[in-house]
Amino acid sequence: MVTVVRDDLPGLLATRASLRAQTVAAYDWFVVDGASTDGTADWLSRHGQEAAWWRSAPDSGLYDAMNVALDAIAERSPSGGPPCSHVLFLNAGDRLADGRVLERLLPILAASPDAGLFYGDALEERPGGGLVVKTARSHRRALLGMFTHHQAMVYRLAALPCVRFDLRHALAADYAFTLMVLKHGLPARRLPLSVCIFATGGRSQKDPARGRREQAIIRRELLGLGRTANATIWGLQWLAITLRQTIPWLYAKYRFSSNERSFLS
Repeated sequence: MVTVVRDDLPGLLATRASLRAQTVAAYDWFVVDGASTDGTADWLSRHGQEAAWWRSAPDSGLYDAMNVALDAIAERSPSGGPPCSHVLFLNAGDRLADGRVLERLLPILAASPDAGLFYGDALEERPGGGLVVKTARSHRRALLGMFTHHQAMVYRLAALPCVRFDLRHALAADYAFTLMVLKHGLPARRLPLSVCIFATGGRSQKDPARGRREQAIIRRELLGLGRTANATIWGLQWLAITLRQTIPWLYAKYRFSSNERSFLS
């Protein structure tokens, strides 16, 4: 489990509470703090024993911090136990969907040792506090963009020994990262569960136009997509974002599950 944070102690504590609520504790927690000044670094210095590894130091942003965590995982065997086999990026403020996520997830990971990527649904909070399910699309539609939230993806570490986040992309490096994992040719498995509660209001939601531009570059470089195809996908993405901003109820009807509590069944 990797959590990156900068000046968001409440978010870090929410993520920590989510992990502590799990019915099984078979995970190692790696925390990368970007030299926070809001008390996060002080909290980590007092509670660092809760993490297998942590660091508080300046970095070049979200994806640089994730690379730092991947390097740390590769360099050590936490707690004297076996090396980490899989990684889930759960940023400060993000939470696991409920207390039994790891209990349900771990047997699935063990049963598919050949898979390089696992992905499931994500939950999003609606105005007023209700949760809705944002259903994952098939990974075979990765051409169109991220098929679920990054926080709902579990990567097998053996599938990405040399794969790191491309720091040229401030918003879409997770998309490039995921495409590179898929290009390794290992199977991707759809998880029959909701994995995370996504913390809304992030940078990609505040600047969607930049995210679309970065995705177009990534599709051209990694998938060889031409100008016309990229423009078509860009238009579809623009339409979806415009729909979400201008007619949110219609977007919600199309994109979210109508049963807000169905993820618990």
